[in-house]
Amino acid sequence: MKLTITCNKALRCVALMALFVISAPKVGAAPSLSHMVQNELGEQVSLSEFKGKVVYVDFWSSWCGPCRKSFPWMNQMHAKYEQQGLAVVAINLDVELPLALSFLKDFPADFAVRYDPDSEVARRFALKGMPSSFIFNRQGELVQQHTGFNLDKLEMYEQELVELLEAK
Repeated sequence: MKLTITCNKALRCVALMALFVISAPKVGAAPSLSHMVQNELGEQVSLSEFKGKVVYVDFWSSWCGPCRKSFPWMNQMHAKYEQQGLAVVAINLDVELPLALSFLKDFPADFAVRYDPDSEVARRFALKGMPSSFIFNRQGELVQQHTGFNLDKLEMYEQELVELLEAK
């Protein structure tokens, strides 16, 4: 039974990654805060709601091992820098919402969580792996991106945010 569950998760992982590799971004598509995602009620909302802040956009999925490590760090960054203008936005890519909700039970998010079940926005951001993070300055310009989450780089990740927050 456990092997079947693990295999199913692995198959979903392979299928989603294949979708990213096979699907070329649309013409003119690029990482930006103008894209539409879903909120927790399934309503379409724009990432532009966070414009004017330093925005850390993180794409994640329930099967993603490194995402389990990134969520506590994102909670820390949110708590530490929200008052200075940081918005952390985690965009889930699971096709089935219960998978995301189960993950969030184990790894609660104190920051904004949005959903992209069709991976439309993920394709426009041209993800190269999971998790993938994109950092936007207060003007809404993409200034940094990372693939994966490396515990050895936590200081560097935080310093990137601090520099942008201090730039005001």
